[in-house]
Amino acid sequence: MSEPWLADPLGHLLGAGRIEDFLARIYEREALVVAHNEAKRFDGLINIDAVDRLITSVDLREGQLDLADASRDKLARSDYVDAAGYIDRGAIADFHRGGATIILQQAHQIEPSLGRFCRGLEFVFSAHVQTNLYLTPPSAQGFRTHYDNHDVFVLQMSGEKAWRLYEKPIDTPFRGEEFRSGVHASGALKHEFLLKAGDCAYVPRGMMHDAMTSGEAPSLHVTVGLITRTWADLMLEAVSEAALRTPELRRSLPPGYARRDFNRDAARAHLKHLGEIIAREIQLDPALDLTADNFIRSRAAENRFAVRDASRPVLANESFRAQALSPYRIAEDSDRVVIIAPGGELKFIPEARAALERALNGAVFTPADLAGANAPEDMTAKLLAYGLVNRV
Repeated sequence: MSEPWLADPLGHLLGAGRIEDFLARIYEREALVVAHNEAKRFDGLINIDAVDRLITSVDLREGQLDLADASRDKLARSDYVDAAGYIDRGAIADFHRGGATIILQQAHQIEPSLGRFCRGLEFVFSAHVQTNLYLTPPSAQGFRTHYDNHDVFVLQMSGEKAWRLYEKPIDTPFRGEEFRSGVHASGALKHEFLLKAGDCAYVPRGMMHDAMTSGEAPSLHVTVGLITRTWADLMLEAVSEAALRTPELRRSLPPGYARRDFNRDAARAHLKHLGEIIAREIQLDPALDLTADNFIRSRAAENRFAVRDASRPVLANESFRAQALSPYRIAEDSDRVVIIAPGGELKFIPEARAALERALNGAVFTPADLAGANAPEDMTAKLLAYGLVNRV
């Protein structure tokens, strides 16, 4: 496989033997540093030549690239964005020469290998995964001590970077709880380590940190961010779903509740009563189905070669297999069987359900195997177009 990280995305980051312990004990709780002693472990994802190509060849817009330098006041985008809203390539090179870190925001949107890697991790975590890329000159530091409001994996691509981790001022912050200088103190130093090419670190959200290039070579690392949904998000969906079935939850707030002289005693008692109703009526499955469906629809289809091979016919005895890292859910909607898939919904007649389940169960199949489908070649072609199956 030319992209080995797609066989086991999380295992490629941490090592396959660490996954169970990571998910059970470390995830969202503490940091982890993995020294793979394999400098080329992440080769193929991105390198400095590719970064140079993107910066000097692609017309990047404001917001796609930023600069940071901890040794000076914040660089203004107007210093390196032209009047038309495009990145000034010369200014970027000049600031970088002077010590500024180049940040390619959402790099997975412009570098296909990173995009495929993100989609693999999205399947593992059922979370939006994004990448930012940081190219820092020797003996330079991009950011002062801060925390992120999402969990990150740090992949050291080339060079070396010295990291320091501190106590958390906020444990597991919400997405909206951003770091504020002068408000959130770094606390005690907890851990120091050096990331070398091929190494990986995991830093949970809320953990204060800073990093500086070590050695005479520039440092290139990719930060992989996990944008997750929380139990609080799911509970809000579950309460909304319960309200559809419970008229008492849909009744209006008392008249005059915003007035200064409003007596809240009765409202306090009624809110506790409604909490008891919610405790009885709340259901996991409808809320989780909705949350999962919204996540799956919002993903990008992993359908490489679908356009190139669009005119290639699907043959009855040709072999296919389900795409291992493509999320989907089979549901029913009135008189149709629906596949919730990246990018949208695919609808079929009810009699096609067994054929769809056969096509997506992970075993090799041919269209001729899809009993119950009116046009098995057309069904397979549609699954292929949406990246749910691949040719074998």
